[in-house]
Order: sequence, then structure tokens, then C-alpha cells
Amino acid sequence: MVIKKWLSRASGFAMVAGLLLLWQLSSLYWVQSTNWPPVSAIAKALVAGMRSGELPEVFGSSLYRMLLGFTSGVAVAVALGLCMATVRWVRVSLEPMLEFLRPIPIPAIVPPLILILGVDDAMKIFVVAFSAFFPVLINTMAGVRSVEPTALAVARTFKHSRIAVVLKVIVPASLPYILAGMRVSLALSLIVTVVAEMIAGSAGIGYYILTMQYAMRASDMYASIFLLAATGYLLNRLILSVEHSVLHWYHRNAKN
Repeated sequence: MVIKKWLSRASGFAMVAGLLLLWQLSSLYWVQSTNWPPVSAIAKALVAGMRSGELPEVFGSSLYRMLLGFTSGVAVAVALGLCMATVRWVRVSLEPMLEFLRPIPIPAIVPPLILILGVDDAMKIFVVAFSAFFPVLINTMAGVRSVEPTALAVARTFKHSRIAVVLKVIVPASLPYILAGMRVSLALSLIVTVVAEMIAGSAGIGYYILTMQYAMRASDMYASIFLLAATGYLLNRLILSVEHSVLHWYHRNAKN
């Protein structure tokens, strides 16, 4: 089973390596353009940026905004999702407003937020939190609705308080849904961070990519994009490892 898993993963990396080789050959023999540098030049730019400390500083500032917005949005979404799913009047009161806000594209809310919060970190963190909020909220509510009625009935039989039922029965049973929503929100948070920095930024990876484009430094631009892709992959692997650690009982039952 483990060997099959590693072989499957190796085939994915082989696909990426093949595409990079095709890029290298195309830039050397088929496409003669300064805007399509060879992968070897991009790798040199990536190493140079890491050694100089420029890329770590740029990515550090972006990750700070992303993680702060992500954790804020997730915390509010889980708390509100539990309330809406367990208390009817809260759901009836808030659902119309949330359904009104949910379809709004993220780039559309950036200009009014600039007028309210300015172009500093507060605006970017709020935008990231806003984007992370809805997937976790919807998944939390779905998770609460999926709780077995028998488990709730047993908890009531033992005369547990509502808070105890939520903490000991509903939250553990809803965790697979909540963590699935967090995986979606994490990818969205990284995307939205870069978009916000491109629209209204003076620092961060989004601003850096645009700066390299305007400076016609294509190798540096692609190097930052490659590093961004690697960052997204590592963040996804991190949350997957957390999910498997926290939900070991769930995955064991799924295999059975």
C-alpha cells in the first residue's frame, strides 16, 4: 500500500519534471523571446533571490497576511456555523445577509475596502478572512447536519448540557467537514493574498510579481511564481498531515 502510494506520487512529480523539460527545450530551440526564459535561467534567479534574502522577505510578508486572515476567517466561520446550525433564530436572522454577500467576487470588494481600511495590511487581511470564511461556514453547517441523530439522543439521555453536546458530540463529528472546508479556504487565502497585493500593494509576492513584470525581469517573475506554486503545495501537504493526525479514527473507519 505504501509502495503504491509513493509510486503514484512519483508519477505526479515525473509529469511536472517532463513539463519543465519541455519548457526548457522550447525556450532554447522553438521560442526565441526574452519573455520565455529557459527553466535553467529561472532556477538561477530563484537561487539568487533566496541567497540575497529578497524572496524570503517578500514571501514572509505575504504569508503573515495570509495566515492571519485565514485563521481569523476560519475561527469566525466555525463559531458562526455552529451557532447557525444549532440555533434556528440565528440561522433565520443571518442567512439572507450571508447569501447576499457570498456571491460577491473578491476583486469587487477591494476598491470599497481601500476607501474604508486603506491600502495597508488591515485591508488585505480582511479580504483574506472574507474569502476563507464562506467555505468553512458552509462545511461547518453541513457537518452539523450530518451528525447522527442517535448520538444526539444518547447525549440528551445522559442529560448533557447544550454546550457539552456541541463540544463533545457535534464538533468531533463535524471535524471532517470543517477540515475539508479549511483545505479549500487555505488555497483561496493564498490566491486572494496575491490578488490583493497586486491590486493595492507596496510589498508582498503579488506586488513583487508585478514589479518584475514591469522591469522586464522575466526570470525573476517566473522564479517567484514557481516558489508560489511550491508554497501552495507545501501548505496543502501540511493541512493534509494535520487532517490525518486529527482524524485518524475517521480515515481508519473509511478504509474499513
